[in-house]
Amino acid sequence: MRAVQVTRLDGPDGIEVTDVEEPTGDGIVVDVHAAGAAFPDALLTRGLYQYRPEPPFVLGSEIAGVVRSAANNAHIRAGDRVVGLTMLTGGMAEVAVLQPDRAFKLPDNVTFEAGAGVLFNDLTVYFALSVRGRLQQGETVLVHGAAGGIGTSALRLASVLGASRTIAVVSTEEKAQIATAAGATDIVLAEGFKDAVKELTGGRGVDVVVDPVGGDRFTDSLRSLVPGGRLLVVGFTGGEIPTVKVNRLLLNNIDLVGVGWGAWTLTHPDALAEQWAAVGPLLSSGQLHPPEPVVYPLEEAAAAVASLENRTAKGKVVLRVRD
Repeated sequence: MRAVQVTRLDGPDGIEVTDVEEPTGDGIVVDVHAAGAAFPDALLTRGLYQYRPEPPFVLGSEIAGVVRSAANNAHIRAGDRVVGLTMLTGGMAEVAVLQPDRAFKLPDNVTFEAGAGVLFNDLTVYFALSVRGRLQQGETVLVHGAAGGIGTSALRLASVLGASRTIAVVSTEEKAQIATAAGATDIVLAEGFKDAVKELTGGRGVDVVVDPVGGDRFTDSLRSLVPGGRLLVVGFTGGEIPTVKVNRLLLNNIDLVGVGWGAWTLTHPDALAEQWAAVGPLLSSGQLHPPEPVVYPLEEAAAAVASLENRTAKGKVVLRVRD
């Protein structure tokens, strides 16, 4: 089968599309039609993620496709359209094997390409806003990296989960258009966003900040919160892991909340099923619009992952594995 292999830890330049043996083992065997790409994939190509497989290994953790075979007692059957998580490697290939608790039926109204962009981002954001962020009806959400995969997911989900206002932080006009299409009610530029947010909210501030970027904007994010507000730490695509003076939390009664979705799923075995039970019906009913990913052919996997590393990606990035 064709697969995307990391052959050396030189970043995206170490990616090759090559022929490898099909995977073996117990589980649900899926003929993969599309595979999602995420920022951890870029880190894995440099050996910088907390999980460090030795090359060569097949990249990719989220897939969409058609079930080839499954155990008789599985909730999934041969021929079903599914999305699933391999959990970090093995997804960017023509065939993948999923554990039953990491495979879910794909709604008929969602394409394979969109489906491959749903699980990693939408379940992370659902967990961030609902579980960790305690989002309430009528609250205002500020989203950093608003034109990226997590950012566009946050903009799509926030209003469905009760937010009355979503403010997108972007760096260019092109990214502003992407954020608006994803559902942002307001747009501010990253440079000077704190003052822009203050003006937009009449000096009040925002209830929740979704931050997958980190870096030097972190302190101004804390300053943008209302008393009792929550800053959700989702990642550090900006490269720098910020620090915080905790007296800021005390003085304004604000929360700094870690969002480790992957770690949560490892310690809460039912979490994935519970999250999909919430997100899946929103997709199938049309309340939540599927993502509109940037789709690369499998042969351009290196370019797809590079777009995540250099932060030129616009929305979710997906590989088309087969037509």
